[in-house]
Amino acid sequence: MSIAERIAARALAITFQSLPPEALRWAKVGVLDYIGCTIAGSTEPAARIACEVLLEQAGKGAATLLGRKERAPSLDAAVINGTASHALDFDDISNTMGGHPSAPVLSALLALADEGTYAGADLLAAYIAGFEVETKIARGVHFHHYTKGWHPTSTLGVFGAAVACAHMLGLDEAHTTTAIAIAASSSSGIKANFGTMTKPLHVGMCARAGLFAAKMAAKGFTASADVFEHKQGFLDVYNGPGTYEVERIFERWAAPLDIVSPGIAIKQYPCCGSVHPALDAMLHLVREHDLRAEQIGKIKAWLHPRRLEHTNRQWPNSNLDAKFSVQYCIARAVTDRRIVMAQFEDDAYREPAPQALLGAIEAYPYTSAQFAESNHFGSEVEVTLKSGEILRAKVEQAVGRTSDDPLPAVLLREKFVNCCVRTLTQDAIEALYASIDDLEHERDVRTVTALTTKTLP
Repeated sequence: MSIAERIAARALAITFQSLPPEALRWAKVGVLDYIGCTIAGSTEPAARIACEVLLEQAGKGAATLLGRKERAPSLDAAVINGTASHALDFDDISNTMGGHPSAPVLSALLALADEGTYAGADLLAAYIAGFEVETKIARGVHFHHYTKGWHPTSTLGVFGAAVACAHMLGLDEAHTTTAIAIAASSSSGIKANFGTMTKPLHVGMCARAGLFAAKMAAKGFTASADVFEHKQGFLDVYNGPGTYEVERIFERWAAPLDIVSPGIAIKQYPCCGSVHPALDAMLHLVREHDLRAEQIGKIKAWLHPRRLEHTNRQWPNSNLDAKFSVQYCIARAVTDRRIVMAQFEDDAYREPAPQALLGAIEAYPYTSAQFAESNHFGSEVEVTLKSGEILRAKVEQAVGRTSDDPLPAVLLREKFVNCCVRTLTQDAIEALYASIDDLEHERDVRTVTALTTKTLP
């Protein structure tokens, strides 16, 4: 069997009946967080522009645009919702994937779900299958794939989206293999575009590509089953010979499911996940010592070298750029004593208070003397006060980064409400939360998506 055939067979073996309770629980957490982040992101410029451009060209469609009253054809809805889901960089992340696992898969699935009658159980099983595919492929290609400059959310998320849609459409192994192979030719997304609107567009494009691949495969379109192992296939072209391990894709397949362990990382802060451990450390110092900006002489932060490459931005030049600036985020932690969406909107990054601190904040790659070589998720912060006193805090990984250290349920609900309150009525928010909490019993996913359109006047 080819690699694509092996992936298809294993993915289709994931059925709702086979799911352990913890997988179902975490999948509903992922759906909740995805929908909240997408509704919040629906008003962001990146999502608004994508919506305007696509609706100018599109005819009427059945698919819901989360947080909006308009509808669009499913492929266009996947782009718009996908872009919205990642516009705030607030959506969930995966340690295994090195990216955002839910946004590509659910943006494709929800667009498809609006075209027919699909039960909540169908969507949850398909979501978990797509999640397993993208994260297990990641095990085979990382971290060379990530370090080379690919954006795994998109380059690997396209496979998750394709398989998830094939799963929900009820395609057999042969047609699912074809969907995977078609998706391989649409894999794209480079990290050079981090800090711009194009990063969230990566999600929209790969969600569309995954849905399109499944739809084309269902109609009998053809593609090469050896798309991974061919000498000019995905692995050698995107990674390069000697930089991947095929058997790592399969050696721990569904044992456990990746959505269970290491699980979904739910973000506390609406900015790049790579800066979250530094924020946890800085906020700890701020609160423990009641620090004020005027007391601080210098701040040093240490991040993993791979994460520092895209977060060492001492003087961000846009609100999106600020989301990837560890210096700006740390400055906001000091000046505002919290991290919220408003700090990354409009020209907030230019406000005098954080700007005054940026020059005093330096970022460095951490070493094996600070963290174990296996730890890619830690951070250390050192604050030198003008009095000469030195304060330090060290975080092995951000809160919520794995299922072993989850974001508390009260904070998860608070995040969801805060995301939705920008756009939806209070009644809709409460009904939506309850509907997602009982998603496995919903007979028609459209009951859920309809609630996302009940917007404020």
